[in-house]
Amino acid sequence: MEYVKHSPLFAPGFTIHFHDSTTRAPEPGLGHTFPSVNSEDTPLRSIRRALARRSLLRGGFAGAAALGGAALGAAPASATPRRTATRPTTAAAALRELAAGNQRWRAYRERHPDETPAVRQSLVSGQHPFAVVLGCIDSRVPPELVFDQGLGDLMTVRTAGEVLDEAVLGSVAYGVLELGIPLVVVLGHQSCGAVKAAVQADLSGEELPAHIQYLADQISPFIDRTKEGDARVDSTIDANIRAVHSRLAAEPDLAAKISAGELAVVGARYELNTQLVHRIA
Repeated sequence: MEYVKHSPLFAPGFTIHFHDSTTRAPEPGLGHTFPSVNSEDTPLRSIRRALARRSLLRGGFAGAAALGGAALGAAPASATPRRTATRPTTAAAALRELAAGNQRWRAYRERHPDETPAVRQSLVSGQHPFAVVLGCIDSRVPPELVFDQGLGDLMTVRTAGEVLDEAVLGSVAYGVLELGIPLVVVLGHQSCGAVKAAVQADLSGEELPAHIQYLADQISPFIDRTKEGDARVDSTIDANIRAVHSRLAAEPDLAAKISAGELAVVGARYELNTQLVHRIA
């Protein structure tokens, strides 16, 4: 199989161009603090510290390999820092945050942010997520994990093959129009089972069970019949992501936000073998 090198979701120097062609100023960096712990030493705590050190060493070696030897300064996987800075308020800043989180995920250096008791309590009174992620139901691609985000960070909507219907459109619109979220990401992934089922049904002419057939019917217009076998499935995954992206961007309420420079809708794909999220639309 031919190896294809993918660019990250948000490559250095990448700029989102809004309708007025102005460049937004970067958001302030995101700071993290760590919850205090009881300093009393017990055998259990000693064991936990030893396990944490062992986990950190494993994560460091794995991270170096995943990034070609580059070290990534992040907290050990057992830490749960609390986000203290303002959340991203522009699409560009939100993309940077997602890209940084995906890099941590790929390097096995997750921070597991926004899980502390203080954060949980603060979310009782309201939420301020900075991105909507429309993804697949596949258990291998949970957005909060692959982007290393926590409670209150992402509004996620998940359907097989990112298929749209009125409930999905309404959910995405709610995040944008009611919560003021500046970024919508359509997140497809390698080896999507819904896309594969649609391609196989198209080839065989077999009718799928009622509700699954609905999914296939929504995906089938984007099947790439110029390719064969696994290549057809893989190409259709990308085509489906682009189609869902285009439909969302054309929704009148969302299109108005895009024209005003208040929203970006992007299409991205998660690679199961490398854990990289890269932008394709």
